[in-house]
Amino acid sequence: MTRFVKYLLLFLLFDALVIGGYLLLKGKGSGAADTYQWTTIDEAYTPRNAVEEFIKTDSANRAALPVLIKNYGRDARMLKRFKGRQFAQPTEDILNMFFKGLDDWMLVDIKIKGKNEREAVRTVLYILANAQWKVGDSGTLLK
Repeated sequence: MTRFVKYLLLFLLFDALVIGGYLLLKGKGSGAADTYQWTTIDEAYTPRNAVEEFIKTDSANRAALPVLIKNYGRDARMLKRFKGRQFAQPTEDILNMFFKGLDDWMLVDIKIKGKNEREAVRTVLYILANAQWKVGDSGTLLK
């Protein structure tokens, strides 16, 4: 083999490793939402925290039970994928600057089936500030 062919093969091998590594890392990041399971909230469901209690009460008042939720909690990776009306891929530092007195936050997907059997999924950012949970923003998760 000539020196040119050896360098060409080495270059192609290097490219294949770089591209393979990139695709492997990209694949790991996109599946983060798949590690969380949908939970059905209906009349018999016992909420695990104040946000789930709020979702259950609000849905019951709107006669929208059952609803499905996917609770991401304080997962910063999922927060970085959040795009809402006010925030696009925020960090915890940005939330701390925007919400004075921020004590906690939680990210939750909510899936509701409408009267026409059409499903709507919304990602909601809940904020605990000044000892009260409230909706901080709503939107979707980026892929």
